[in-house]
Amino acid sequence: IALLIFRDLPDNPAVDWDTQLLAAFVLKQIEARNINLVVTFDAGGVSGHANHIALYTALRYKCCCFQMFILFLCLGCHVLVLESVNLFRKYISILDVPIACLLPRDALFILTEEETKQARRAMQCHHSQLLWFRHVYVLLSRYMVINSLRRL
Repeated sequence: IALLIFRDLPDNPAVDWDTQLLAAFVLKQIEARNINLVVTFDAGGVSGHANHIALYTALRYKCCCFQMFILFLCLGCHVLVLESVNLFRKYISILDVPIACLLPRDALFILTEEETKQARRAMQCHHSQLLWFRHVYVLLSRYMVINSLRRL
């Protein structure tokens, strides 16, 4: 995983990202790094976060373009999107496993206890973003334990 900083795409839900600019940027990274799998958010952005939704929109835009279609065919690059769930399911953590297992999806990831602890430790590294509601998220969110994905 590479950390990329692009000043025209600030981490700010109040800033609308340009779809064509973001799509071109993502395509460039896929080509330059020979990426064969992209995992992103769905149209709901998991929490309605504008930047998350912009990533999905950019990938949908590029997937509909001939250039990206050819790239996906030639390089075998696939796109999976993380499915957004309703608020109740979002905050029942591990209790969502039976529901997630019954619903259609292309991939389902259930983290082990150690992987969940590692994810929580990673979230703790982002001090500036750990507002009260993110502490609740870290403790109760199904996304810290369960992730359902589907192909774009």
